[in-house]
Amino acid sequence: MSADSGGERARPVRCLIAKVGLDGHDRGAHVIARAFRDAGFEVVYSGLHRAPEEIVQAAVQEDVDVLGLSILSGAHNTLVPKVIEGLEEYGARSDTLLIVGGIIPEADRDGLRDMGVAAVFGPGTPMQETIDFVRENVRPRPDDPV
Repeated sequence: MSADSGGERARPVRCLIAKVGLDGHDRGAHVIARAFRDAGFEVVYSGLHRAPEEIVQAAVQEDVDVLGLSILSGAHNTLVPKVIEGLEEYGARSDTLLIVGGIIPEADRDGLRDMGVAAVFGPGTPMQETIDFVRENVRPRPDDPV
């Protein structure tokens, strides 16, 4: 729901912060999860070494508004499309704001956005910028007031 729409959400923004693939570095994921929690979002953290299918299952089961993928391994061009395909299979793609954070080369960012990633956040992105982006771009839910 856009911040300038004037409406309030019926429930807090629900986020899944997920570590996809063999990437074992999760400090950034913990930092963003805490920042989101402190901003009033409900946050679920996937833990390390999750397969794209596991992340999709968790996103669907938790009925999240936002899926944040944290990737430092360089496998983003392989793993992100698998997550997107899984969300599409469950009909959850249009309801889920997909953001990616981590070490993503500038040359790959447009390709990820073309696939359906709403935003790519690199190291050093201010937490408030990410929080504001989510608040401004999260999709309204059917139970949100108009």
